Amino acid sequence: MIIYKSGDWWVALWHFHRSPVIKQLLRRLVVVGIYNSVVAVWVLEFHQPLLNIGREYFSFLGILLSLLLVFRTNTAYDRYYEGRRLWGQLVSHARNLAMELNAVLPGNALASRRYFAALISNFPIALKGALRGGVQFEQLEATPDIVERLRNAESVTSTIVAVLQESIEQLRQVEIITDTHLLTIKPQLLGMMEVNGSCERIRATPIPFSYSFFIKAFITIFIMAMPFVLLSTMRYYMIPVTIFGAYALLGLEMIGEEIENPFGLDSNDLPITQLANKIRVSVHDLLRVELTDEKKALAAVPYSIVH
Repeated sequence: MIIYKSGDWWVALWHFHRSPVIKQLLRRLVVVGIYNSVVAVWVLEFHQPLLNIGREYFSFLGILLSLLLVFRTNTAYDRYYEGRRLWGQLVSHARNLAMELNAVLPGNALASRRYFAALISNFPIALKGALRGGVQFEQLEATPDIVERLRNAESVTSTIVAVLQESIEQLRQVEIITDTHLLTIKPQLLGMMEVNGSCERIRATPIPFSYSFFIKAFITIFIMAMPFVLLSTMRYYMIPVTIFGAYALLGLEMIGEEIENPFGLDSNDLPITQLANKIRVSVHDLLRVELTDEKKALAAVPYSIVH
């Protein structure tokens, strides 16, 4: 995710044009410029008209395309915002669970505190890995007694919550936790599982191919038709004008593609690694368990682009 100050236009523009998406967009604009130049030279120098498209019809197509792009952008941003909202809920669930356990665990039960701090912290780190293609077990907090179980699990995140629930039930059986405590602890565990399922739904449900293909085809045809509409009045000035129009159309579509999966590694995707590390710092702090400075630093990576 690109971190920037919204009021600083020049810095924002600088970061915007350094992103891989914009570099890819500029390469596509070069192709558009070459195409427009060939059309302009062929028609103006060799007097070989190719197409005659009415301006009224072209304007009507532009209105339809703008409506499609608005819907496309809103759909992509809805997925992005829902992903951020879900991770915000995960922050709250993890902190609430840590506070509940801190209140019931004896102050001198350091082993139990470390155990629960590690388990709760491992959930967002495992979820981040699951959303990005695979859990990296070396990043998890040390929990030697369940490592093998996690490695063999079909879903690492679900297994972590299951182990948490089993451990809390053991505390209830020895009467450290009462049934009243469970009324506030269980919703946090269920909330973590709900976040897990919702994030998996977003990741596993892309924009339908037919819809995405239709917009790309419409944009391509519209850009290819632009020179024939503007050439008669603008002549060679048509080239920069159509390139600017293609910049806006292609840019909106590519930005929508980038943020429709908010859990990836693109420049504008959510910084879920940083969020997972922030949860780890908060949980250890609430349970009064020491965390190394190296791990604390991961929660505030001093880079402009945070993965």
